[in-house]
Amino acid sequence: MCGIVGLFLKTSRHEPELGRLTALMLEQMRERGPDSAGFAVYGDDKDDRTKLTVLSEGINTDWGEVCSQLETALNGAVTHRMVLDHAILETALDGTDVRDWIIKNVPKSTVLGSGHAIELYKAVGDPRLVAERYGLADRAGTHAIAHTRMATESAVTTAGSHPFSTGKDSCLVHNGSLSNHNLLREILESKGESFQTENDTEVAAGYLAWRLREGDTLVEALERGLDELDGFYTFCIGTRDGFAVVRDPIACKPAVMAETDDWVAMSSEYRAIAQLPDVGDAEVWEPEPARIFAWSRT
Repeated sequence: MCGIVGLFLKTSRHEPELGRLTALMLEQMRERGPDSAGFAVYGDDKDDRTKLTVLSEGINTDWGEVCSQLETALNGAVTHRMVLDHAILETALDGTDVRDWIIKNVPKSTVLGSGHAIELYKAVGDPRLVAERYGLADRAGTHAIAHTRMATESAVTTAGSHPFSTGKDSCLVHNGSLSNHNLLREILESKGESFQTENDTEVAAGYLAWRLREGDTLVEALERGLDELDGFYTFCIGTRDGFAVVRDPIACKPAVMAETDDWVAMSSEYRAIAQLPDVGDAEVWEPEPARIFAWSRT
């Protein structure tokens, strides 16, 4: 079933509260996805460095040594800090090069996301506890997306949890299923994309990353996706300065949106949006099938 939420702040008014508000929304989706959860937060944006969030679940990785090896291999400084089993690496090196090196040289670790602004966390467990464990409520920023998962057709694993990100600062959560993801995975790999799980949502994230890398705007990438991604889905997408929602042409998966002068939000159910400030003044609607809704702060 799964539940998704997204919150994009159009002004700076609620930036210190972004994480707290997203956590309130996420908690309302616990019943839709009780076995695992994840979230991506956009904040602390800097042009002169890339952050990479790397998960080492159930293993003891010496990230100091990994950073030293990275510095030697790629000839650049790399620092790190730990948030439990998630390592946040910071570097002026090219994020794609660092991501590829980690995937190749650090077994059993997963690069969850990379970019100038994004940090991404996910884990198995009750969504409220996942949010508490990784400090979602304490995080400031400009926008966030989050997901609760009910693994109806696969094992309960962190690898199957959302969000997914393969490109710089692009991130996606998904309620639904893609029917052509295996073929699309092969096509995207031939174009330079790399994947770390068998999840169809990672393929959708890879498609988005590829189109953005090719020069599409976010809206253009999603317009192409309506023709090339087969299945039923609601997507909530984040980029460095953008936010978008799109449903497939049939739109059988639920979604509701709301907007005020300060924010725009989406969720699988209205009760998540009802947690937000000034929601009584919001315009509320159900997004139409095959229509792209997008916002940007640039």
